[in-house]
Amino acid sequence: MSQAAVVTFSPAASSFSRQRGIGGRRRPSIHSNRLSVQNGKGRTESRVSSVSTVSFMDEPSDPNKQGSSVKLEPTYQMEPTKRFPVNTVKDILCEVLQHYLAEEKYEPELCKQMTKTISDVVKARVKDLQLGRYKIIALVHIGELRDQGLKISSRCLWDAAHDNSSSYEFRNNSLFATAMVYAIYHE
Repeated sequence: MSQAAVVTFSPAASSFSRQRGIGGRRRPSIHSNRLSVQNGKGRTESRVSSVSTVSFMDEPSDPNKQGSSVKLEPTYQMEPTKRFPVNTVKDILCEVLQHYLAEEKYEPELCKQMTKTISDVVKARVKDLQLGRYKIIALVHIGELRDQGLKISSRCLWDAAHDNSSSYEFRNNSLFATAMVYAIYHE
């Protein structure tokens, strides 16, 4: 003979106080859910379960592709087939900064958006060079010219034989910009 269980779900009480509920048990928080289970003997058991959420910083992946992952076999390729072209990337940085900032005046909100736009454009242009297994990191700093100094530095684990970087500095009458591209070889 099988016993049927009745399950009911109700949102938790929305109280911020730490009062004790019936039977001396602590009330759940507003972020919890109460799950009532009635077993076959007529007894009701109350359980509290919490709710978890997941947020994506980038665009969420396609739900149709979740189950079908491609398995790649190792290539044992320890060195890049094509070296990182430092001078070509420096020319890209120069061209993009000249194009976007030549006639601009420094405005904090505009420059905030321009750093994102320029770094995305630079990253896309460098990826168009089809460098294979290089991970590309693009950083752009824009500031106002006002007789101040600025030192920009970075630290990371680096393979001097394969990893490389390129940078370019730009100035006009109102602002300065520094753009850096790091290429990290991924074996």
